[in-house]
Amino acid sequence: MGSEAPQAAVITVHVTGFKKFHGVSENPTETIVNNLTEYLKKKGLPKGLVIGSCSVLETAGQGALVPLYQLLQSAITSKESESSSSNRIIWLHFGVNSGATRFAIERRAVNEATFRCPDEMGRKPQKEPIVPSDGAITRIRETTLDAEEITKALTNKGYDVMASDDAGRFVCNYVYYHSLRFAEQNGTKSLFVHVPLFSTINEETQMQFAASLLEALASTC
Repeated sequence: MGSEAPQAAVITVHVTGFKKFHGVSENPTETIVNNLTEYLKKKGLPKGLVIGSCSVLETAGQGALVPLYQLLQSAITSKESESSSSNRIIWLHFGVNSGATRFAIERRAVNEATFRCPDEMGRKPQKEPIVPSDGAITRIRETTLDAEEITKALTNKGYDVMASDDAGRFVCNYVYYHSLRFAEQNGTKSLFVHVPLFSTINEETQMQFAASLLEALASTC
């Protein structure tokens, strides 16, 4: 530790949201992710943190895996090209819970796809393992980030937020499971956050929340 070059550790955060899907004509996470870079230019980024990318994913499971993995892999490739051991990568995934009244920091994902409606590519799996080689649909993967600390930091800033153990069994859980698995294999970190609709918590508050969440990541990672 003491022999490392005296450069500040940099946390690179890659952010994703989702496009609209069945029953949700406007996905707030698409707006958040598309506007985040510009918003942070005005507000300022937390010290030691940079935004690596902002991407909007198809609201689909199996059919959207290729672009998801290309996205995950691209961050690893750019990290290797920088060849800095002090750089850390966090994947921050936003998803909407249309029935929610507050924000939720998701601690874990489950190896089960049971879609309540077809995804945007027409698939509606029921009790299928997301990654068959991982075994049973009861298999759980957990984030290595401190969900409790992050939740506490955001609560202290006045947001209505909770830590959650249930990311559902739809596309949000599907993407999170793959991201957590990839993170474990590649020495990165992953976190999924559910947000309500803009009609429940307005857009400006949600943008402020996203910025505060990045501050919490910078201080707890």
